[in-house]
Amino acid sequence: MQDDRRFVLALRVDDTCAEGPGRRTALWVQGCPFRCPGCCNPQMQAFTGGTWVDVDDEIERLAALDVDGITLLGGEPFAHAPALARLARGVRAQGKTVMAFSGYTLAQLQGDIVVGAAALLQACDLLVDGLYVQSQPETERRWIGSRNQRMHFLSSAYDPADPCFTQRNTVELRLRGDGVVVNGWPTPDGPMGRR
Repeated sequence: MQDDRRFVLALRVDDTCAEGPGRRTALWVQGCPFRCPGCCNPQMQAFTGGTWVDVDDEIERLAALDVDGITLLGGEPFAHAPALARLARGVRAQGKTVMAFSGYTLAQLQGDIVVGAAALLQACDLLVDGLYVQSQPETERRWIGSRNQRMHFLSSAYDPADPCFTQRNTVELRLRGDGVVVNGWPTPDGPMGRR
């Protein structure tokens, strides 16, 4: 049984414009069942590593940040669906939005193959679905890795006609005590760069 009170975090960027519409906090979870060739976060595929995070503590932490919402990435966010559903509900209660990326398709998530998927979908405003396909790089849609992936507007929070969805991708660099963190458009070394 999955825990709805905590999840495993691989990386957090508190304020970014490179991981979804507006200013967002990006949360990369640890663990992914897909192992897509060319994955930009191979260090986040294993279900070992990362840091356990208490959902209620994270909701409180996010309330103090002046951002438009959160983006859930990974790894595979739906591998942590019960806890992230609780987190997403708490974030939306703050008037913020929730965007999630998943290797699963929306149809798969609406089926019974992922525990807690329905609750997380209900708490999301925007979903990018589908496996990353290295041979199909996307160059026309922002925040999308490969052409097979689709955006699903699950609430009225975003307008699909908004030009922000067709602008060029961006990359952000951050200097930290343990190295450089790169997020945004995938790079050969991965968006998390070198630490």
